[in-house]
Amino acid sequence: MPRNDRLLRTARGESVDRPPVWLMRQAGRYMHEYQALRARHSFLELCRDPALACEISLQPLRAFDMDAAIIFSDILIPLEGMGIGFSLDHGGPKIHEPIRTGAQVSKVIVPVVRETCDYVYEAISLLSEALDGEVPLIGFGGAPFTLAAYSVEGSGSKNYENIKSMMYGEPEVLQALLEKLAETVARHLCEQVEAGAEIVQLFDTWAGELSPEDYEEFALPYQKRVLETVRELGVPSILYVKGGGGFLDIVAAAGADVISLDWRVDLAEARRQLGPDQVVQGNLDPCVLLGTADEIRDRTEAMIRSGGGQGHIVNLGHGILPMTPREHVGLFVETVQDQSNNE
Repeated sequence: MPRNDRLLRTARGESVDRPPVWLMRQAGRYMHEYQALRARHSFLELCRDPALACEISLQPLRAFDMDAAIIFSDILIPLEGMGIGFSLDHGGPKIHEPIRTGAQVSKVIVPVVRETCDYVYEAISLLSEALDGEVPLIGFGGAPFTLAAYSVEGSGSKNYENIKSMMYGEPEVLQALLEKLAETVARHLCEQVEAGAEIVQLFDTWAGELSPEDYEEFALPYQKRVLETVRELGVPSILYVKGGGGFLDIVAAAGADVISLDWRVDLAEARRQLGPDQVVQGNLDPCVLLGTADEIRDRTEAMIRSGGGQGHIVNLGHGILPMTPREHVGLFVETVQDQSNNE
């Protein structure tokens, strides 16, 4: 166990002196140290260089007293080894040849991720060594439906018409793709654990665009498969479904130790629905960190009160925005830390 074990203890349902805090995308664009590296390297170059990925992962820990580190990487990384080429630039992710037919799905492979994503695991090993047991290390991956949505749409989308056309017109084709993605993501997360990750988060950013019925058929079974595989290694898991507040009971059925909530959900109401034993994470609107100091303090304290103290990992409801002032991040973290002194 790391010396600061608040996150792991909370994820396992144990009592802590105050809620742990970390931020989705805490390593990245809002930090000038990251911007200096990004000026010299492409995003994928940073991901593929273990030393640079480790350095970027450490930057927020040097600046703020976070309760966890998260490896700098991207959810799309495993796709390349599956034969789904992509690029990541300022315009967002672009799939080179979107997967739209059964013939294309049949050519998608389940790779030996230890070979195709080896730089991720090397970065985690370097980061684990650098942390030296101070705070836990979070590994992560994209959930199968979200990766399928990127692969089929070819980029971000407003209407998700391509994957939904496949879902309603050729569901067996989509399910075949989801099967391959689930196996690949499960292997990817397990390799991260073997390399040193002590907890993992599964991001299903687009599954909230589904109806409850479609979520239950095209997202939930594949989330469960990934999480069940990781559970065998004895590490806790976090599941984030952006926009999933309308069917929290189904989200909880995936079996994650922690349910991460976006800001569209009332935290106290979510806890009531999920039950007292379900650990939750979140869920401050990232835009709050663009506000005044008083607003940041007030909103953060209100969120923590709604979380009920125990069984709550403090985080944003989505990734931190790149224009967020650095001092506002520090104020947010300090406000969480002050909770133990106020009790």
